Amino acid sequence: MLLLEAQHILYEVEGKEILNVENLKIQKGDCIGVVGKNGSGKTSLVHILTGKIDSYSGTVLTEVAVQLLPQLKPMAGVRSGGEITQQYINDALATKADILFADEPTTNLDREHIETLENQLKRWNGSVVIVSHDRAFLDSLCNKIWEVKDSRVTEYKGNYTDYRDQKEMEIKKQDDDYKNYISKKQHLERALELKKKKAARAIKSPKRKGDSEANLSGAKPYFAKKQKKLETTANAIKTRLEKLEKVEKVKTDPPLNMSVINEEILGNKPIIRVKEVEGRVGNRILWKTKPFQIHAGDKVAIIGNNGVGKTTFIKKLMSGEKGIEVSPSVKMGYFSQNLDILNLKESILENVTKFSSQELSLVRTVLARLHFFRDDVYKPIEVLSGGERVKVAFAKIFLSDINTIILDEPTNYLDIAAVEALETLLNEYRGTIVFVSHDRRFIHQVARKIISIEKQKMELFNGDYKSYLEYEPKKIDESKQELMIIETKLSDVLSRLSISPTPELEEEFQKLLKEKRKLQEEL
Repeated sequence: MLLLEAQHILYEVEGKEILNVENLKIQKGDCIGVVGKNGSGKTSLVHILTGKIDSYSGTVLTEVAVQLLPQLKPMAGVRSGGEITQQYINDALATKADILFADEPTTNLDREHIETLENQLKRWNGSVVIVSHDRAFLDSLCNKIWEVKDSRVTEYKGNYTDYRDQKEMEIKKQDDDYKNYISKKQHLERALELKKKKAARAIKSPKRKGDSEANLSGAKPYFAKKQKKLETTANAIKTRLEKLEKVEKVKTDPPLNMSVINEEILGNKPIIRVKEVEGRVGNRILWKTKPFQIHAGDKVAIIGNNGVGKTTFIKKLMSGEKGIEVSPSVKMGYFSQNLDILNLKESILENVTKFSSQELSLVRTVLARLHFFRDDVYKPIEVLSGGERVKVAFAKIFLSDINTIILDEPTNYLDIAAVEALETLLNEYRGTIVFVSHDRRFIHQVARKIISIEKQKMELFNGDYKSYLEYEPKKIDESKQELMIIETKLSDVLSRLSISPTPELEEEFQKLLKEKRKLQEEL
């Protein structure tokens, strides 16, 4: 059943074409993910389809109820960003609209709340259109992807991974077409050059003429005719060459041959030793940790719900508080969202090279990986968008003279292309990385070890995110073990009470019963 159709949409801002869309349809049961770079027009598309923008040409036809969950959520009172977002989600879901448009609905949500939202949307009876940079979220929900690029919208069947597979096939086809184009071009160029040489030789008289050739009547017209024929063939080849449809070469990233300081000294040795440490806010204990070590070259994700103390641990690590030993050879760089390390008046290149001893060619390579090409690097920071500033701040840390990078929510405000570029850089980095993130796909792609904070306990898991998730359900909860012990004792006391009741046994029975109820409430 067709719920909404958009036809011949043309949207411009100050003469610049933002969207040019021939036809889009939303069917009942659709869950559509909208992807594209920051500034590509994703939010504008959603606002047009929901009636928030009316300054466009074309038509949007729908007779069903439409609800928009906006991207920018006003902050009010003392509630956290996650609480504000969750309230907007709850209000939007309560409308039970036929089509729900959600613009970055996972902003500020931790893993638990993201998974709750996924389950809510899976049970949603209407259709959903989601603008999101969360690839795992799009994978879990979507059956279609709309890619917004160069003012056009292209529809792909399947979830985000299916979309990426199709894009990879397009890239492979382009690469094959390019190789075929180059082969044909070179073949025609060689043939053209050969014909030109033959045509040039045709007008030259042979140095030694045989009797028959010397006496041949009309030799000059013969060679002229031969030359003209060769030139005609050459022109035909030239025309074919000019008409040959050009195919662009697939762009590939240059290799990242980057060294880090003290790399040989550190090897794979333990560089951070965490002993029995507590995280506190006032009198409240956030977490306690058992001893663990981080080795040189480790890539470690710190995970846990909002408010459990992830940033608290990072601050303790950076300040070298009692109970955390850091090797003297470790040189840390810290990335956070406040971006106070950037000089707004200086250019991208000036900011990035100020504290870096890396060669300029490597600096340009890293900036190109983050989609700052050619003269882009001379732009001052003050003219950049929020997402672009985040990328510059990361590049400045990444290229500085350090060997350990500490990252606090590095993927916030980045589009998917930038996040994937960030993943590639971090995977190629030979130093140590410790990062906080709620982005499940990012954690999966980068982390090789996991520090989890849950139920006021901090633990190091020696494995990647997938292994951690698979292992987690197998953990035997200590409270459940204690409950089993209490139930065994209760059974024993109850048996003795039935045979020979005493006040002491009755008291023991009531005490155990009370402990059992308390544990059941906790569980």
